[in-house]
Amino acid sequence: MSLAFLYAGQGSQHPGMGADLYEAYPVFKEILDSAQVDFDLKAVSFTDPDGVLNQTEYTQPCMVAFAAGMTAILAQLGITPDYAAGLSLGEYSALQCAGVFTAQQAISLAAFRGKAMASAASGMACGMTAVLGLDREKLQQACDQASGLGVVEIANYNCPGQLVIGGQKEAVDKAAALAKELGAKRCMPLKVSGPFHTSLLRPAGDALREKFQEITFGTPRFPVLFNCLGREMGETDTIPALLEKQVQSSVYMEDTIRRLEELGVDTIVEIGPGKALSGFVKKTAPSIKTYAVETCADIEALSAALKG
Repeated sequence: MSLAFLYAGQGSQHPGMGADLYEAYPVFKEILDSAQVDFDLKAVSFTDPDGVLNQTEYTQPCMVAFAAGMTAILAQLGITPDYAAGLSLGEYSALQCAGVFTAQQAISLAAFRGKAMASAASGMACGMTAVLGLDREKLQQACDQASGLGVVEIANYNCPGQLVIGGQKEAVDKAAALAKELGAKRCMPLKVSGPFHTSLLRPAGDALREKFQEITFGTPRFPVLFNCLGREMGETDTIPALLEKQVQSSVYMEDTIRRLEELGVDTIVEIGPGKALSGFVKKTAPSIKTYAVETCADIEALSAALKG
């Protein structure tokens, strides 16, 4: 068996995530208790009493803390990957799993990244729209035609037939209309607070570049596949530069999944919350077995399946 971990990104968060794990696994509890953020991470994750979990600056550290705790639980059970990747924010969790960051470094960086992204998008008339049933060449054509109205770019290549565009609202809306004319089955505006993974997020990339100068990056224990490449890093790539680029350029998740298949991966564990990435895998590389883990019951089922 060749195993990869795939970490969920922003958008799959929900109140209650990790609450059962916190009670059942001391290693999960320790990571969340140690999180150094300027809000009550456990309260926001478990009950979200003030309704802030979906705000980027809260979402990101909560998601990375959950992932770090889940990674630690799986490691205790002897479940470790040969490769790792993540969707957007999930890339930080993949790097933490590989030993590039400690759990607390990853949580703190996610908190910084969330604030930088929120600041970059503040006051901007922007939008993101999921485009279903259109190939990437035709969608690029729609974006090119709409670009006279402002910035509009393909932000996510999720899986065959599922792409996401983002940018300035008028241009995004025009590109979506053109995509329908070119044969898209559906165009669904997304409830997001910024034009993520577009060039409009360059200020967040600049802020991250400065922040990374304070961080000591470890050497990965196994290969991590990067969003902005759709593959492992090359000889001339550096992790700080790839993470700076990631926040302001396209996420190549379909390419990443295809690359994992090329590398011989036959089993993927999606570390949630949610099961969105498992869906992308099934549409991109259906021969790969997928397991999604979010709860205590999921962990028990995964452990039994892998040992079996």
